[in-house]
Amino acid sequence: MAKIWAENSYCERRRVGALIVKDKMIISDGFNGTPAGFRNICEDEDGKTYPYVLHAEANAITKVAKSNNSSEGATMYVTTSPCIECSKLIIQSGIKRLVYSENYRLNDGIRLLEKADIEICFIDLNQD
Repeated sequence: MAKIWAENSYCERRRVGALIVKDKMIISDGFNGTPAGFRNICEDEDGKTYPYVLHAEANAITKVAKSNNSSEGATMYVTTSPCIECSKLIIQSGIKRLVYSENYRLNDGIRLLEKADIEICFIDLNQD
């Protein structure tokens, strides 16, 4: 479902989707894109991502923060492994398990989550 949710992104370089699940229910979702009220254009004319574009994980975490739900003890499903900034948010939000299916170009986010004793699960959706 996170992969399907990623299709909502207007980003050209990479489309990422994230879901937060607790007690077998989706409590939040997100995809990478611009903040509310901004045009849905993520890259400049040179293909460089604008600095204000939010990652899918950050969108899902901030969305749950605005709701009556708590992400304490939840699982996050995300299409791409998180960057270090999103990993900090994951730790602070109380998420205890991360499931992802593609590797980000850097692995410092995964290493940080490992240090925080967050359960990490890689699922290869591209296997034959």
